[in-house]
Formats: sequence, structure tokens, C-alpha cells
Amino acid sequence: MLIDGQIALVTGGGSGLGAATARLLAGQGAKVAILDYDLTRAQAVAAEIGGVAVQADVSDEAAVSAAMDSALDQLGGVPRIAISCAGVGMAARIVGREGKLSFDVFEKTLRVNLFGTYNVMSHAARRMAELEPLGDGERGVVINTASVAFEDGQLGQAAYAASKGAIASMCLPAAREFAQSGIRVMAIAPGLFQTPMMEGLPPEIAEKITANIPFPARLGAPEEFALLAQQIISNPFLNGTTIRLDGAVRLPPR
Repeated sequence: MLIDGQIALVTGGGSGLGAATARLLAGQGAKVAILDYDLTRAQAVAAEIGGVAVQADVSDEAAVSAAMDSALDQLGGVPRIAISCAGVGMAARIVGREGKLSFDVFEKTLRVNLFGTYNVMSHAARRMAELEPLGDGERGVVINTASVAFEDGQLGQAAYAASKGAIASMCLPAAREFAQSGIRVMAIAPGLFQTPMMEGLPPEIAEKITANIPFPARLGAPEEFALLAQQIISNPFLNGTTIRLDGAVRLPPR
């Protein structure tokens, strides 16, 4: 699919991976709608790239539907590109000190990361299915964000790994379901990237984490995530799978 002239929806586009992706798509000629919980950040990126911004909690199904309608009304059409980058990275042991349980963390993490991704994919795909197909029969592409934690989650990441593992696992059945409508579904599993989550770590911790990355021996740049998203959009034979983007890192237990 050619990006130029298409409408694209990016959740979590106010910062990190989502902001880099929104900027790249706009630079390639797309009209971009940013859906983010933090409206101020979303508006700042939208103003920079000539897009639109709307506020929504992706875990709220009704809010996602309303926000998507609002954004797409402003852009005058339906997206052929939908990329979910919104998420949280809460850490907690399943059973903590003095037997404290962490179901609240598990529930919130799945609601935002998994339910939020499912909500956005559902509403975007329903709208895409009504579009006229392009020359090769393609109507749209959905890109979801998993994480390398879905395969090698660390101690304290049970909730996060579960949410990202589910995103990776639903990629193929979703692609099979939407194939009849000419809609592709892919997932990217980023490794250790320079995002707001990582920027909050103490320097010594960040250095220890970076030391585990074989090559390039650094944190990934959000622009590299965006570049892979661009390549997925452009290559029509990429469908139904999760791609690790990690510099060959495998996370240790801690």
C-alpha cells in the first residue's frame, strides 16, 4: 500500500513509538489522526505534522468509537492504516511482600494494553471493510504493538508479558478473519527502546540494560520502530505474524 494520500490512525501518538510513527507517516504524505489519553501531548504532535488529535482511554470501547468518529470526521474519511502504540508498563510480582497480591495491576495492564488494542483494531477494521479495495484488493492494514516480553518476560512482568503475548497470539486469527475483507494484521514486538518508560530509569540501570543488547549495543530509536511500520504498510505480503525488533536481545530473568 502506498502511504501517500492515505488516512492513518495512531494511538499513543503523543510520545515515544507512536509519535515517531505519526511523524514518519505524515512525512510520507498520510493524513494522521492521533488518539491518546494525554491530549496535550497528542495536540503538540498533531500540530507539528498537520494532523488531528483526540483524547480517549483505549480501554473504554465506547470512548474509542466516539474518538475515532471525531478524528476521522475531521480528516474526511476512513483510515486504511491503524497502528496501536498506546500502552502501560506496570511491574509487580504476582505475590509480593507479605503475601500481597497484584490483581489490580494485572487487570489494568490487560485493560489498557490488550483490551485497548482489541478495541482499536475492531473499530478500525469495521470501518476499513466498507472502503473500496485498492488495485490489489487491499482495503487496509492494522499494526499492533507487542513486546519481546511476550517471549522472555522478566520477573515482575507477568501482567505485561501476558498482555503483549495475547496481542502477538491474536495476530494470526485476526489476519485470517479479516483476509476476506482485504485487511492485513501484523504485530511488532519491540525490544529495549528509548521511550518515556526507559527515560525514567536511573542511569546505572539503563546502562546495565543496554549492556545486554548484542548489536547495535544501544537502545532502539523510536524512528526505527516507525521505519518497520512503514515497511509493513508497503509490503502487501506481510500478514498474520509478529516481528521482533530488538538488536538480537534476549531479556534475562531480572
